[in-house]
Amino acid sequence: MHHITVIGGGFAGLTAAITAAEAGAKVTVHEAHHTLGGRARTSEGPYRTNDGPHALYNGGPHWTWLRQRDLIGPLAPLPPLEAARLRLRHHGTLRRTPPLALLKLLRRGTAQAPVDTDFLTWATAIAGEEGARAAAHYTAVALFHHDPGSLSAAFVQERLRRATKLPPEAHYPRGGWGGLIDRMAAHAWNLGVRVETLSRVDTPPTDTPVVVATSLDSARRLLDDPTLTWPSGRTVLIDLALRTRRGDAFAVSDLDAPGWLERFTAQDRTLAPSGEQLVQGQIPIAPHEAKTDGTARAEELLDLAFPDWRKRVTWRRDAIANGRTGAVDPPGTSWRDRPAIDRGNGVYLAGDQVAAPGVLSEVSFNSALTAVSLALGRNTLDLKHA
Repeated sequence: MHHITVIGGGFAGLTAAITAAEAGAKVTVHEAHHTLGGRARTSEGPYRTNDGPHALYNGGPHWTWLRQRDLIGPLAPLPPLEAARLRLRHHGTLRRTPPLALLKLLRRGTAQAPVDTDFLTWATAIAGEEGARAAAHYTAVALFHHDPGSLSAAFVQERLRRATKLPPEAHYPRGGWGGLIDRMAAHAWNLGVRVETLSRVDTPPTDTPVVVATSLDSARRLLDDPTLTWPSGRTVLIDLALRTRRGDAFAVSDLDAPGWLERFTAQDRTLAPSGEQLVQGQIPIAPHEAKTDGTARAEELLDLAFPDWRKRVTWRRDAIANGRTGAVDPPGTSWRDRPAIDRGNGVYLAGDQVAAPGVLSEVSFNSALTAVSLALGRNTLDLKHA
């Protein structure tokens, strides 16, 4: 029997632990925090917030994997009336429909975007500069980056297609992602996985294969490997509770600059007390910008979409997420160029900034499966994923 050590008890770490245990390995998970989940934790208390907006895309392989193990749990469907309240800010005003130039980039038959050209240059040739910028800004919902147009065209195009697909791929576990993590943890426990919380590892063990399922910054410090770097986003996170008012927007996408607000209680009333609404948003900011710059832009969107919101605030929290929102690929690079999963000497990486395909949490999932497969010395495992 193999013995595998997993450092980090977030989504990637639990995926790795379950996969290894199902393959017959003995698994120990070390989590430095007192609870599991990493960035997929849901806060306790009356306002059930995630660490930034979270959605589970059903077009990825992790959806099938979670479904087969009955781990997704109840979902919070979006009522059709609420879905009709998606608003787009364009030229400073709210509108219900995207500009026609943006739609040119979503037509069937649009060519596959190149890896080595930035998105704005490639998209401008198809939809004009205005349409290209609007499309780039819209992808902030899945990129958390202050300048999506400067990134690889292929990278941004994939996220644009996934974020605009109909019917929508995004789904929301009822009660927040914490319930999904709890189900994964219980499944791991039933498989015999040993989980140690408040267990900070300063030196990886050398007597077992190790899956390091932490942020890339933490992995760099743990492994003392300065090469473990890759670009990510820097974004202001807004959590806001408002007294309920009819007619509020469901979500607001800023097409004039990257940014997104969403009223999560539109699909899940359990996230806030009765009579209140929970709004979460993210406003990407450049390296030279301050948190107050992003906060000001968020408040501009709130002024447009949530009338008298300042008088209705019952709770608020602002924060900055720096390098904690997944990898972004500059022109000339793809996911294959990110830090390799196999670090040698029985050490493997899993997380959202390493060399694995997918969008958002799919990168963590795919890297976790690959890490376990390599740790067990197998080219492939019967992992039952699409």
